Amino acid sequence: MSVSEDKINEVTRRAQENANLIWNAANSLFGAYKPHEYGLVILPMCVIKRFHDCLETKKEGSSKTRHEEVLEAYKQYSNFGPMAADFLKEAAGYQFYNTSKYTFDLLAADAENIADNFMDFLNGFSDNVKDILSRMGFYGQVERMKEAKLLYQIILDFNAKDMNMSKYSSVDMGYIFENLVQRFSESYDEEAGAHFTSRDIIYLMCDLLVTNYKFDMDESGIHCTVYDMTMGTSQMLTCMEERLHQLDEKANVTTFGQEINPFTMGIAVADTIIHGGDPDNMKFGDTLSDDQFSGFKFDFCISNPPFGIDWKREAPVVEMEYKKGEAGRFAPGLPSKSDGQMLFMLNGISKLKDGSGKMAIIQNGSSLFTGDAE
Repeated sequence: MSVSEDKINEVTRRAQENANLIWNAANSLFGAYKPHEYGLVILPMCVIKRFHDCLETKKEGSSKTRHEEVLEAYKQYSNFGPMAADFLKEAAGYQFYNTSKYTFDLLAADAENIADNFMDFLNGFSDNVKDILSRMGFYGQVERMKEAKLLYQIILDFNAKDMNMSKYSSVDMGYIFENLVQRFSESYDEEAGAHFTSRDIIYLMCDLLVTNYKFDMDESGIHCTVYDMTMGTSQMLTCMEERLHQLDEKANVTTFGQEINPFTMGIAVADTIIHGGDPDNMKFGDTLSDDQFSGFKFDFCISNPPFGIDWKREAPVVEMEYKKGEAGRFAPGLPSKSDGQMLFMLNGISKLKDGSGKMAIIQNGSSLFTGDAE
């Protein structure tokens, strides 16, 4: 069962409209920020509001919000040391929580103390969320907004009634994030394709991967692993997971990804945390020179690595690995240092389960003309 073009178009249209709504908050940054800097605030705030709104929902059968249940659990277990985190996650129903009393409504109600209150709110998040915000450099932007007297207005913008981000599915939120990242990239005059892959292309890749694949199965259903070596905001992984659950509602799908951009990495981890995946499977670093999945083998690899990027910076590590022969990732040979696409292809092949793994990778023709290492 393939995904219809009508569905793809509808999801894309909806993502565009919702991204427009979020991006409008950037108007408040005009003057203090240059247009190419808007994403430094908008993207982290989007992640923060997504976490906040999810915690302001109620568990089934409960009269309290998840945040209220976390606060009650915090009073009971705050003296339990590191063990307290497990109780707080259980109370939240997510792999994250916030122990601050503040919500966006309370923040918006006290303009005079907004900076102190907002920092209290941020510091109440679990360590995995604070790590995301740190990678995105957001704490420095809070100070910058404070000095420019913008912080309160940004809080108001993101607290608008139509900015409730708990209503979006994980897939929809991923599309919105990618749309925003694309705009941010274009404001830098970067190649939009470095961060964005058309949804119809992703679904085609997913269909090619699952067609005629012999899955590991037991009485509980499909079991499989999916890897993206340049995951961006992780939407290829999310779409693949969605596709597999269309085949088997009970499918046990474990996703793994690596990303070098701290902003898109932060978004990927945030999305993984919210939909119940393991954030430890999302790794930061340069796939070519800092492989975070050495020795791993996966059922599927799905990826859109960068085009025309040289690998001179990664050369010492890549060349050392090449010398390992079959024990390394690049045994067949090294391409010209002016284009590392073949290296990503070889990396992906090295991660496939022997005899059964499948890979779908977006490439131009350069991998057909590898040349000699310079």
